[in-house]
Amino acid sequence: MTVANKFASSDGDGYELQMGRWSRRLAPLFIRFAGTAGAVRVLDVGCGTGNLAMCLANDPEIVSVRGLDLSATYVEYANRRNVDVRLDFQVGDAHALPFPDASFDHAVSMLVLQFVPQPELAVREMRRVTRPGGIVAAATWDTRGGLVALRMLYDAAAMLDQDGVRARAAAYTRPMSRPGELARAWRDAGLIDVVQDMLTIRMEFASFADFWAPSEGKEGPVAAYVGTLGANARARLRDMVQLAYLDGEADGARSYAATAWVVKGRVP
Repeated sequence: MTVANKFASSDGDGYELQMGRWSRRLAPLFIRFAGTAGAVRVLDVGCGTGNLAMCLANDPEIVSVRGLDLSATYVEYANRRNVDVRLDFQVGDAHALPFPDASFDHAVSMLVLQFVPQPELAVREMRRVTRPGGIVAAATWDTRGGLVALRMLYDAAAMLDQDGVRARAAAYTRPMSRPGELARAWRDAGLIDVVQDMLTIRMEFASFADFWAPSEGKEGPVAAYVGTLGANARARLRDMVQLAYLDGEADGARSYAATAWVVKGRVP
């Protein structure tokens, strides 16, 4: 039985605005860390709209990249924009990957495990479908200490009321987002030569309107929280976040750092 994930998903274009631009920037750094160069078959678990898989396909030696995501909307979006015959996207559950044992040279997952109800099971499944000697790798945001933009919004929300406090706590304590959690999960799954590290990118915004726009959409936990607010509370939150964004200067471009935990391990 498919288990619902914890990430609101309804529109591919909305996801691209909300997180796609971040994942496109992180993907090449993550691929370099994971060491997938020259692989024949790679599985992208939680592929979303396909940004990691498409970045993997920049390696001409990779023969096949299979992307899998629980969201049919995102899978349809990825297939629609794909022009590479080596890529294929399908709907599926990370808890029960629809592939035989040892089907892939590498299995990777980027910015997904924090939203999987049973991430440890997903890690074991990634290990199961990866051949002996292959690499299993993942990246997750350091939500508490590494996402400046997220911190600005949730700290403002927590100043409004207890619902904001609870929303912040849920965002900052997601599984696989704290120091050492990924490495422990990888070792518990029986992977060897486990390495955990950090990767940092920066994201630019043209203006506060550009920064705030994803919050008014339908994709992801921030928009899901903002969507619960009444008009007055939403306006108050927007005003408070805008003050943090402006930070004493005129509206305009800003750049914020974002750090992800990354881990990789080898199948014995």
